[in-house]
Amino acid sequence: MSSRAVAPSVDNRSDLVSDQLSENPARRISSRAPVRLTAHAVAEEDPNRNVELFYLQKQIQTQMPMVIVLEDDERIEGCIEWYDRLVLKVRGSQKTLVYKSAIKYMYKVGDAGK
Repeated sequence: MSSRAVAPSVDNRSDLVSDQLSENPARRISSRAPVRLTAHAVAEEDPNRNVELFYLQKQIQTQMPMVIVLEDDERIEGCIEWYDRLVLKVRGSQKTLVYKSAIKYMYKVGDAGK
């Protein structure tokens, strides 16, 4: 009797990959959806983008309490935790994600009268 171990059969998909690679390369490329990053490219071209990023980073580092006034005049008070291209995360009485497009303006809590 042989003491050779037998592994269970596994569905090997390497033959499918080799079949796809042997196809016409132009056909493979045309079947994929195009990738478009136009929104990202437009945002990077804005000359005020660096000013905005510097201001937000400074507020995050100092944990400055801010008031964010939205387009509908709703006010959100708290510290900015992080940001990305589209949103701010504000930590106040509760954590809130605020779309940048919905912000009318923002100011530091002590600067309301200036």
